[in-house]
Amino acid sequence: MPLIWCSISGHGYGHAAQVVPVLNALGRLVPNLTGILRTTVPAAFFEPRLTIPWQLSMAQQDVGCIQDGPLKIDVPATWAAHRAFHTDWKDKIEVEAALIRAAGPACLLSDVSHLGMAAGASAGTATIGMSSLSWDLVLEPFADPTVTEHRNIIHQIRKAYARADRFLRVTPGMRLTAFRNPLDIGPIAEPSEPRRTQLREAIGAPSSDRIILVGFGGIALQHLPFDRMESMRPYRFVVDGAVPKGLTRVTSLAAVGWPFKHVLASVDMIVTKPGYGTVVEAVALGTAVVYVRRYNFPDEESLVEYLHRYGRGTELSLSDFLAGRWEQAIQQAFDGSLSQPPPLLSGAADAAQALSRYF
Repeated sequence: MPLIWCSISGHGYGHAAQVVPVLNALGRLVPNLTGILRTTVPAAFFEPRLTIPWQLSMAQQDVGCIQDGPLKIDVPATWAAHRAFHTDWKDKIEVEAALIRAAGPACLLSDVSHLGMAAGASAGTATIGMSSLSWDLVLEPFADPTVTEHRNIIHQIRKAYARADRFLRVTPGMRLTAFRNPLDIGPIAEPSEPRRTQLREAIGAPSSDRIILVGFGGIALQHLPFDRMESMRPYRFVVDGAVPKGLTRVTSLAAVGWPFKHVLASVDMIVTKPGYGTVVEAVALGTAVVYVRRYNFPDEESLVEYLHRYGRGTELSLSDFLAGRWEQAIQQAFDGSLSQPPPLLSGAADAAQALSRYF
């Protein structure tokens, strides 16, 4: 039975959102393909999305960044977590490599875990990296030049990345420098079919109201200006997170009972941060976006540029977001026009074609 080992970053859901369409496309090229998902992303994310047979092997594959909510990076905690993750680094690689050898996959796909790439290479397995960002470049702005440990961690990450046999750079993405044999591929997304009428019925919204999804990826917001949201007419909000009781214009995603991507495809707008999966799907669907930037995450610029080139997007400052001053940005995004059609979502097929040679 053909097998692919997938080492997937658990930092949010964006990396898993890139891998899933690739596996679905690869499954159409490789009959009876099975995937082992080595990650901390929960099974609930994959269940409505992944069409090939798969099994989840829960294990941390990298750190990424430790965040205080979806909009703030905790820099000291990030370095502490990397310090712990890189302790006994060679032993970690060999333990992971032994599991890969025992499974015997045809190849390993990593988005974008340096442990996965180092272990795949050590196991003698064809190792392919894929992403729109890399953790060495994410960490570099936070490194203290006087702290040798910071430099050593970044060096270990780059050394691991360089061991991959091939790298698939996803559009839109950063200019990545740590990998050998890079291949640019198209945008990756698998938007759901819109079900706007059913969503309106599910939340009791009349046709005169516009429905806005508030979702910030796999890291939930702890605080929202619910009082202000309740007073914003003619808008209804679906929130990916807990919602206080007694509100009539704000509904939790859990109460709707739909997967996030089904709601995303069925709303009129999304309020979010610039994350890969959400931005690319929103652009493909023609859905307006109001975004709150972090300004310290290096792949953000390429996503914002992509959104403004091919979609409808308006920036909302963090202070206005927290205070509930959303109306102007919402109206501006709704009033925006599409300047040119987005590129074809060819990335999954591009990656599947590149991977199929290993089977």
